Amino acid sequence: MHIASFAGVQDAARQIAGHAVRTPLIESPALNERLGGRVLMKAENLQLAGAFKFRGAYNRISRLTPDELKRGVVAYSSGNHAQAVAAAARMVGTHAIIVMPADSPRVKVEGVIAFGGEVRMYDRYTESREAIGEEIAASKGSILVRPFDDPYVIEGQGTIGLEIIDQAKAVGAAPLDQLVCGASGGGLIAGINLSMAALSPHTPVIAVEPKHYNDMQLSIAAGERLTHPPAPGTICDALMTDRPGELTFPINRRVDRVETVSDAEVAAAVAYAFKVLKLVVEPGGAVSLAAVLAGKVRTAGLTTAVVLSGGNVDPALFAAIIEDRFTPIP
Repeated sequence: MHIASFAGVQDAARQIAGHAVRTPLIESPALNERLGGRVLMKAENLQLAGAFKFRGAYNRISRLTPDELKRGVVAYSSGNHAQAVAAAARMVGTHAIIVMPADSPRVKVEGVIAFGGEVRMYDRYTESREAIGEEIAASKGSILVRPFDDPYVIEGQGTIGLEIIDQAKAVGAAPLDQLVCGASGGGLIAGINLSMAALSPHTPVIAVEPKHYNDMQLSIAAGERLTHPPAPGTICDALMTDRPGELTFPINRRVDRVETVSDAEVAAAVAYAFKVLKLVVEPGGAVSLAAVLAGKVRTAGLTTAVVLSGGNVDPALFAAIIEDRFTPIP
């Protein structure tokens, strides 16, 4: 059985080269001045399909055998993994069925369809996306591409860590004092942890979750995978997984700590990214920026890498946020 490793991350970098975008590590004088340190933002909102998820999806799907390609792929996702799988499937010449919650942002559903994916809707509060995905895969003989609990997916996301270290060195910002990254199922931060453990082991990795969806925070504290209490909802639709992944959690136990941010803090970060940084970042992709802007992570006198993980934001929500019409859930 393949186990996620740093060697696998290095192999993933070769596998996705020429297909995934090597996204920029952006530095803003205005942000540095506000926070009193150097902040380097990894702009995965500029990745193919609009989020980091393409790296892992392509690393997994591009390794399918000819027979597996004929049978197609199945995935379940609220949107970013969905679009990434659809895009990667089209690139390698196979068909993708995507199981998506009925309340997914319309822009993400349209993105899947635009990439040639077939969408199957479900109710995230009464149905199990895992069960639906597994049933479809079993009935059609398709390959199930999980959003985070897959070693090739984890390793694909880990290429972000490779790039951050390389790019930070190029601008004289290595070693980094800390790295801040959003977390849900944990595939992204697990891959980054594999890279950081090998290349910059003394750099703390700080995870960030939405306030009411702090399952990683609870799990790290308890030393076992836990779910969060019933939650009222969040604008961070990409970060609503109910517990850390089985494969990702052991890797992510090395995180320095887990911080949480409110929807109001996330909305402020989305607005700041647009108005000051001139970047479109979705709420779930902005939690790390929210953490530093809200003072949850100290940045004064330090060099901090921040992962902006996606930019697929619902247009109506985005307009409400930047026009200051958004009313957050307490």
